[in-house]
Amino acid sequence: MRHRSLLILTSALTAGALTLSACGSRNDKKDNESDSGKTTVVIGVDAPLTGSLSALGQGIKNSVDLAVKTANEKNEVAGVTFKVQSFDDKAVPASGQQNATKLVGDDEVLGVVGPLNSGVAQSMQGVFAKADLAQISPANTNPALSQGDDWAKGDKKRPFETYFRTATTDVIQGRFAAQYFYKNAKKRKVFVVDDKQTYGAGLASIFADEFKRQGGKIVGTDHLTVKETDFAGIASKVKSSGADAVYFGGQYPEGGLLSDQIKKAGAEVPTIGGDALYDPAYIEASSQSNDGDYATSVGYPLEELESAKTFIENYGKQGYSDPYAAYGGYAYDAAWAIIQAVKTVAADNDGKLPDDARAKVTEALGKVSFQGVTGQVSFDEYGDTTNKQLTVYQVKGGRWESIESTTFKD
Repeated sequence: MRHRSLLILTSALTAGALTLSACGSRNDKKDNESDSGKTTVVIGVDAPLTGSLSALGQGIKNSVDLAVKTANEKNEVAGVTFKVQSFDDKAVPASGQQNATKLVGDDEVLGVVGPLNSGVAQSMQGVFAKADLAQISPANTNPALSQGDDWAKGDKKRPFETYFRTATTDVIQGRFAAQYFYKNAKKRKVFVVDDKQTYGAGLASIFADEFKRQGGKIVGTDHLTVKETDFAGIASKVKSSGADAVYFGGQYPEGGLLSDQIKKAGAEVPTIGGDALYDPAYIEASSQSNDGDYATSVGYPLEELESAKTFIENYGKQGYSDPYAAYGGYAYDAAWAIIQAVKTVAADNDGKLPDDARAKVTEALGKVSFQGVTGQVSFDEYGDTTNKQLTVYQVKGGRWESIESTTFKD
């Protein structure tokens, strides 16, 4: 989706211990070690940890925590103990920007996992870029974040070298959805609704353009506002339009209610949406049966991936109160990418982090490549993931079930 950092704790040096210097703007660099003789490096997390999207945010936070614990157990970076510091953006851009400012204000911070929402990411990118602080989102899908505002015109320019993501973009997801629902689900007349947010409006637009290119017809469009609950007017328009499906660009709190009210209006047609609908809370938000509704999501189902078995097992052992949810695997891979970048930077500098470590970590991230929870993890020239796997889910018997997974090819 979306529409999904490292602190060094100072203490006295012990003789012969590995010395790592934090990056940042300070000129009075000091060697920093914990009482155990190891440098403490904290990976920051920014996500909605409270509010209606907290189920996704908590899954992101917990998955980063698991990556950090795994790195420590394996002694992945000699002389370093990793820790996590989390920030709640409440899915609000202004809060995300405030969090970004706090992160870059501490020159011991080297990288951030997050955020969940593309709109929040927009408010953070510039702050991070000015400080050479890398961020990797496990959930952002709006293409402009990595390819610039003119990407749709074929003029792709990376706005911020510090921005990366482990989730594929809506260029891929929206077109994949349109092709699937025209060719496989045999839908021909779709009513398109979006929530006016960066993620939702962008995804809906890409879907609509590709659906029309396939030969389908958009029989109506409308918009709703986040946190509204009465969509009776939209439901009435859907019924009178003769649509055989509704495409919703938005998130599960509104999506579940929209689906519910469309069915109550007498339009027995499925609601279709992107990865922000793919959550049990979408089904719980509706008093009507959601059976037959669809959602596309980035990647393959973790439960079906051989590469995710250890992650799923270890996540369960931690006893987290929230599931890893839709973006847990991508958050783990994002954190592990930062860990690998830190490892590379230290190795290239005789076991020390240089004064310009933030810039060096960003540079190293562009070259990272490893087999992760979600598959092969690497980034292209825009900072986008090279993993273009997607899955179609459908509600059956009151639960999401995967019905088709594929690697998207243009």
